[in-house]
Amino acid sequence: MKPATDESYTLAEGPIWDKSRRRLLWVDIPSGTLLEGALDGDRIRVTRTHTFDSMLGAVVPAEDGSLLVAAQEELIVLRPDGTREIGPRLVAVGEGRRLNDGAVDPAGRFLVGTMLIDGESENERLVRVEYDGLVTELDNDLTLSNGLAWSPDGRRLYSTDTFRRRISVRDYDPADGAVGERRVHLDLGESYPDGITIDVEEHLWVAIWGEGEIRRYAPDGTLVDRREVPAPNVTSVAFAGDDLDRLVVTTATVALTEQQRRDHPDSGHLFVVPVEVPGLPVTPWAH
Repeated sequence: MKPATDESYTLAEGPIWDKSRRRLLWVDIPSGTLLEGALDGDRIRVTRTHTFDSMLGAVVPAEDGSLLVAAQEELIVLRPDGTREIGPRLVAVGEGRRLNDGAVDPAGRFLVGTMLIDGESENERLVRVEYDGLVTELDNDLTLSNGLAWSPDGRRLYSTDTFRRRISVRDYDPADGAVGERRVHLDLGESYPDGITIDVEEHLWVAIWGEGEIRRYAPDGTLVDRREVPAPNVTSVAFAGDDLDRLVVTTATVALTEQQRRDHPDSGHLFVVPVEVPGLPVTPWAH
């Protein structure tokens, strides 16, 4: 597997395919950089960058081309003309937390979780921003809120709690936002799950931090496929391309030893992996 980007990133995360504009979006968290890219076969060419004054956790596109950005503590709307609007503050100043991975639900609402910047906790949150800007709390007992994905019919929400090494599932009603009880879907044992995505067969693709691989799990939890990535710290996965038949994989150089960096010189790059079962299109953020 060869790198898809010429550039390497400290902590590339949150890839998402904006199908209507045929662009790939992702963030480099510590540098506060939002990137746009063009997908050409197994290569990704950076076409535009946007810099912010804080760390970034996630980005999602709207139908009109606007981007909703999860900055360190608040949401920011980036308009197509480059203007920016400050949205709801979701993390209090001085808490030592930041926003992490986020995604749009099947009805267009944005969900995002939190994590401690340094250390671990057991009271991290997963929240949903409603159409009117009010915030609904779904979880408040996570160790590190990470990847999110919905079943093809939108009726099940999968969510990652990295330090507990598990992925949970709950019933989800896109119409009114009602959620059911959270239950363990996958127990990863000694592995740390990071970002996730789902295909049309409701199989989860999971990025495994620290082990240099992505895995595909069947709806019953059976491991059915795994692909090695030439970078230990794999952060996330997303379907991309016109037919959504390629996986974009993001990786990081952060937390690697000098020896690991020498052994894995492709760390921090993005990769493109062809797959047989396509993914699902991303719902635009409704605003």
